Amino acid sequence: MSRPTVDAGTAAGMTVGHAIAAAATHLSFSATPRLDAELLMAHALGVSREAMLLGRMGDSAPAAFADLVERRARHEPVAYITGCRAFWTVELEVGPGVLVPRADSETLIEAAVAHFADTPGPRRVLDLGTGPGTLLLAALDQWPAATGVGVDASDAALAYVERNAAALGLAARASWRRGDWADGMKERFDLILANPPYIGEDEPLPDEVRAHEPAEALFAGADGLDAYRALAPMLSPLLAPGGIACIEIGATQAGAVRALLEAQGLRTRLHQDLAGRDRCIAATA
Repeated sequence: MSRPTVDAGTAAGMTVGHAIAAAATHLSFSATPRLDAELLMAHALGVSREAMLLGRMGDSAPAAFADLVERRARHEPVAYITGCRAFWTVELEVGPGVLVPRADSETLIEAAVAHFADTPGPRRVLDLGTGPGTLLLAALDQWPAATGVGVDASDAALAYVERNAAALGLAARASWRRGDWADGMKERFDLILANPPYIGEDEPLPDEVRAHEPAEALFAGADGLDAYRALAPMLSPLLAPGGIACIEIGATQAGAVRALLEAQGLRTRLHQDLAGRDRCIAATA
């Protein structure tokens, strides 16, 4: 039996379950076509994915679903279409102008949790290149006694931080400022988080990333290391006693980034993501 297809027309006449299956086939270019289709359908229905899977699969598919699928077929990121992305324990508003939060970046929070195990946790948190507030707000949600500041060079990103902090009830514990990494900062922090750009200018990227996400949050010179060269000398003066900096890296960059950090007198430890790829360097003074 041939499967129905979802095109730019309508999903009318299909159940939610059938329309999701058809959309997953249509989105086969994606690494996660079924998940993409489920998230788009839940958005079209105005319910959570879990509620949809548990009780709505036999409902009639909404007509709006087909348009969402066609946007995804043009390689627009799912998070931009739905306007949100879950990360760690928080849900964040995202859209054009900010990097889409990715599960790989949760490795930084995991490394910080391990470092602060059996302690009250960090009191002050700094997130360099905060984007929509991804790491900062996840950390503040993890440690309810902490306060923190996010820094970004993008006004668009800082507007997302402000809205996300308010939506999560964290505005009283979070602040943000426009800046170039930690330039001009004198305070010391218990936890520094950073997901800097680390893609080399000529490295291949999926169409949805290169065409839609902000280049300044992706590319860092010919070898992808320019941001680490800027960050490395800033970290040690910013770390409070017993503090830690957790920095995201590309899967092939561990040796080069560790050398930059260790040249500044920092001790480093490497952490892998769930796929076993090098993803985070934890640095202590």
